[in-house]
Amino acid sequence: MSASKIQATARSRREFLKAASAGVMGIGMPSLVLAQSPKELVVGGAAGHKVFLDAVIPQFEKQYQCKVIFEGTRSLVNLEKMVNNKAKPYLSVVMMDDPVMIAAIKEDVIEKMAASKVPNLTALKPGAVHQDGYWANYLQPTTSVAVNTSRLTALPSYEALWAPEFKGKVVIPSLQNTEGLAMLMIAAMLETGKPIAEAQYQTDAGFRKLKALKPNLLTIYTQIPQALNLLEQGEASVIAGMVSINTYERKMKGAPIDLILPREGAMAMPSGIAKVKNGPDSELSYAFINEMLGKFQAEIAALSLAMPTNASVAPPAGLPKGEVFAIDWAYVNDNRKGWVERWDKEMSL
Repeated sequence: MSASKIQATARSRREFLKAASAGVMGIGMPSLVLAQSPKELVVGGAAGHKVFLDAVIPQFEKQYQCKVIFEGTRSLVNLEKMVNNKAKPYLSVVMMDDPVMIAAIKEDVIEKMAASKVPNLTALKPGAVHQDGYWANYLQPTTSVAVNTSRLTALPSYEALWAPEFKGKVVIPSLQNTEGLAMLMIAAMLETGKPIAEAQYQTDAGFRKLKALKPNLLTIYTQIPQALNLLEQGEASVIAGMVSINTYERKMKGAPIDLILPREGAMAMPSGIAKVKNGPDSELSYAFINEMLGKFQAEIAALSLAMPTNASVAPPAGLPKGEVFAIDWAYVNDNRKGWVERWDKEMSL
């Protein structure tokens, strides 16, 4: 082939490829469809959220033709990620404890949501939307008492945990864990005889009561799986202050454990969802948040044995009945660091 023909052939090939990539193929030629990567949404949450997110994420991906990447870790770790990547966020949505949401506002890493972008904000129960739309509660998981059913089937009052027959058989959360606050507040209620609305501010009384529980403690946990293993194996009879979602997950897998709600009630866990400020793909982020507050409410509530926050969705069957109390999370946020330091000194075993 002559040099001129080689050049003409190469030129024709370049022109063909150029036309194909621009989508302007000639009449009668099959057009080339270039593969496009699906849109990605990175959601940060707690590792325990996988219980229900594994069920709803595929539905969201199919409906919105996207890929959702879930990063499960602690709320404070998610906050650290947002602060460290503030100039160029890679998270789009975060699911964190309410006290950490307050810190996220101060760090300017989450942004206010409007009902025009997230219509289901207007469908939520009173008190589920916070700080004029900076975050909303997508569920109200509760603390409860998890029991080994071969050892315990009833617990009318938390006060029973101080009885001698429970020596070395009780497990409670550390105050480093959010659910640990439940036992501090309940202990304050038992010690003072005041309702939780007042007793939650009497933390000296709460610490005094919990210190008296130390002879009955097998351990104080920071890692939920380790605590549940002790319960399932029968080394512990009861975990007071355990999150319902974690107990329910193990129960559904056949573990000999169950949930009990004593008459003093349970603490509503702070389960918030928010949009990361300047996070990638705003519209997809809003869509995910909206579906978590609407379409997915019944399913995630049933899978986590938690109260839905959408007012039109009924509580799941099997949820222990009893009073669920909320606490002053702003007060907690202001004092928790000092409480944790005090806990480490006074509650060590």
